[in-house]
Amino acid sequence: MMRRAPHDEDRDRLMYGALLDAVRGLRWRARRVSRIAVPGIHPSRVRGTSAEFTEYRAYRQGDDLRRIDWKLFARSDRAHVRISEERAVTPTCLVLDASASMAFPDGPGSKWSLAQQLAVALASVAHSGGDPVGLMIAGNPHATIPPRTRRGIVAEVIQKVADTSAAGSSPLAGALTAAARSASRIAIVSDFLGDLDDVSKIACELIAAGRDVHAVHVIAAEELDPPRAVSLVTDPESSDVRRYMADSVRDEYLRSYAEWREATGARWLASGAAYRTIVVGKEPVSHSVRRVVRDEPAASRAG
Repeated sequence: MMRRAPHDEDRDRLMYGALLDAVRGLRWRARRVSRIAVPGIHPSRVRGTSAEFTEYRAYRQGDDLRRIDWKLFARSDRAHVRISEERAVTPTCLVLDASASMAFPDGPGSKWSLAQQLAVALASVAHSGGDPVGLMIAGNPHATIPPRTRRGIVAEVIQKVADTSAAGSSPLAGALTAAARSASRIAIVSDFLGDLDDVSKIACELIAAGRDVHAVHVIAAEELDPPRAVSLVTDPESSDVRRYMADSVRDEYLRSYAEWREATGARWLASGAAYRTIVVGKEPVSHSVRRVVRDEPAASRAG
């Protein structure tokens, strides 16, 4: 936990207020048909008697007489019942990577700053659609929020992410497993520079079980094009790992990092997850959120 200065709180209030205004009206549709029928905005496998009509079916013995369309019966002299599609809620949990690599680069333009804003905006979109919203921050058990629909849940998410700083090397896999206990839709916001193998394995299992998984890959512009003025780089999660950034090393890094990004995206897409790359500062955060919730792959690649 960190204590924020009053001017930081004022800055966050203005930033998040503008962001919430920008995403107002967005809807986060479920990518999979829900197996439950708790009232909500998402299609459910359960058929019922809600107001959203889908089709007629011939009357069968035992059907509720109240479902018979008597006007159609008067025209056709045949009894048909109205079939409608129930709508379901999708409990949603946001899983955030708060490891030290997310603090790059220093300052308000870090990957962690972007992850914080994405979490708040996605929580707002899900909550406005009537879905329960929760939060898991890897490495910060005090920031856990079970999915809830109560008023003020978005403000609670803002408080939790604002009070967390990116540090250490806590694995994501544990947070993902914990989130899956109470959520049917999980959005992972990370740079995926940690335990990617374990995370993708768990995600594959969740998707096979019918869960909806979004992998939001946060990338710093400096990772795509390191400044040539930099002569020495240090691993933020292992300070004893250092490399001199000569031109030959820089060229090898760019090639390796591009190959790794391509492989990471291919792995997520093959698993059935919705995968998006978002570069810090490349577009307004509200535009990034639209791409995530509307499942739009166009322009989602980094670089």
